[in-house]
Amino acid sequence: MNIHTDQRPGYGDNKTGTTGSSARSTTGDINADLNTLRSDFNALKDTVTDYVSKTSSDALDSAKKTTSDVASKASDLASAASEQAKTFASELERMGRNNPLGAIAGAVLVGVVIGLIGRGGRS
Repeated sequence: MNIHTDQRPGYGDNKTGTTGSSARSTTGDINADLNTLRSDFNALKDTVTDYVSKTSSDALDSAKKTTSDVASKASDLASAASEQAKTFASELERMGRNNPLGAIAGAVLVGVVIGLIGRGGRS
């Protein structure tokens, strides 16, 4: 069996020479690059966190404002409907006082319509 040693420079030799120092400098470069990558990654993480936080805050503020606007409009609508109902009730009361027979006839008519609707399609 014939075993040959590697004839390439730096292989098979136990000499430290330039190859050892080159390997150490390469390891140092890799460590430096890794540290730079870590710091860049941490900076990116902080940037993304700040962006998400700001975006969430803006969305929450927008939602609060929209909810406030809707609540205000609903309150205004409820107030207007309540006022309209009071006005309509007072108008019906005034008509009943001025024309009692007409009010009774109207009530009977409304009762008949409700009865017909309540019966539905039943015979």
